[in-house]
Amino acid sequence: MEPSSKLHRAHVLVLPYPAQGHINPMLQFSKRLVSRGLKATLALTVHLTGSMHTDPSPFIDLETISDGHDVGGFMEAESNEAYQMDLQVVGSRTLAELIHKLDRSGRPLDAVIYDGFLPWALDVAKQCDKLGVVFFTQTCAVNNIYYHVQRGLLPLPLPLSEGSVRVPGLPPLKPWEAPSYVYELGLYPAFYDMVINQFTTVDDADFVLFDTFYELEKEVVDWMSANLWPLKTVGPTLPSLYLDKRLPNDTAYGANLFTPTTTSTVSAWLRRHPPRSVVYVSFGSMADLDPSQFAELAHGLALAGHPFIWIVRSTEQHKLPRDLMDSIPSEEAIILPWCNQLEVLESDAIGCFVTHCGLNSVIEAICLGVPMVAMPQWTDQPTNAKFVEDVWRVGVRARADEAGVVGREEVERRVTEVVGRGERGREMAESARRWMAAAKAAIGEGGSSDRNIDEFVEELMSRASIE
Repeated sequence: MEPSSKLHRAHVLVLPYPAQGHINPMLQFSKRLVSRGLKATLALTVHLTGSMHTDPSPFIDLETISDGHDVGGFMEAESNEAYQMDLQVVGSRTLAELIHKLDRSGRPLDAVIYDGFLPWALDVAKQCDKLGVVFFTQTCAVNNIYYHVQRGLLPLPLPLSEGSVRVPGLPPLKPWEAPSYVYELGLYPAFYDMVINQFTTVDDADFVLFDTFYELEKEVVDWMSANLWPLKTVGPTLPSLYLDKRLPNDTAYGANLFTPTTTSTVSAWLRRHPPRSVVYVSFGSMADLDPSQFAELAHGLALAGHPFIWIVRSTEQHKLPRDLMDSIPSEEAIILPWCNQLEVLESDAIGCFVTHCGLNSVIEAICLGVPMVAMPQWTDQPTNAKFVEDVWRVGVRARADEAGVVGREEVERRVTEVVGRGERGREMAESARRWMAAAKAAIGEGGSSDRNIDEFVEELMSRASIE
């Protein structure tokens, strides 16, 4: 991934929202820019820089801004609302200070590439006479819904049970298939404001980028490009090792909130199991399951009878039904606080991914050809699950009961459906293989995302030289 031997063609500051699922794709995109001769500086909050395991790249500089909570980060704030306000106020001030610092360093900035969750960063960029590039870390489908809400084109509240939600470029959605911030209106006011306010300033951005690839969302990309902005899809944003292998030494994301279990331990366990026999279970870095859901999921996995790897963060492990887990032989189940998910999903032994349907996890599964059992929890995950099951046809959704819990019989049924040798399981496996090929082709040489990144770099260079 060494940059061009020529002088850097432009300098960009990359600013993700301070969460694992936002840092990963924006860091990977930075590596793609560096490989094309740009200089990239990644800006994280002081708290995350001090608490994460970071090794982004020898070719990407790391700088900091403040969210007003340098010691404890988000957990130190009085509330979600207070944190978002502090992040905007203190973040705006320290971002401007960082831009001025970099300008004085001899390598002045040309552009700020900012997370869509941080629309105030565009105001700072413009005040500092820099180009503003918005980078959306959720799908075009999800953001199209948020856009229509923000512009008053999708009335709220949505119907709670009957009817369908219709948004241009999307298939009809049941109300509960919309993002939870929209369907469960008022439940998460700070996060609702954050996702809807992404579009308050987007019309003023110089470039609009999405972490997806064209083939995956062709219909909605075409509609948005024709009716909203000339957006560019630049994904998938996995390490190159798992895609096109054109960036030397790009084997991992390079920034982790948690310490993964030693690779050799997991790999050795997986090698002892036949192909497509193991169920991998993970609900990401933020999901907070009730103890009752832990119990039902554990019993369902046991009933399905397939060996499984279950990622349960250290802070959540007390919720596990210990008697049941202790009764399962270690060769049949392994519980880990964190792992290198890409290495696990790449294993031939994995036959199914039980996932919360966070976009990064969904895209990783698609890129590595692993069918899914979708158990969405909140935010964009219900919509992602809809696409996993009905549009991309790479998985099934486990249905929750009236209390919102997915029961053990449903877990067993859905896992068996995906891992089993029945017609539906074979269809999902074949669809997963086709999408894996499409994802690799998109970011490979001459693919849709590869061309879009080239065009973005050239247009950025042209705009930067003029301005």
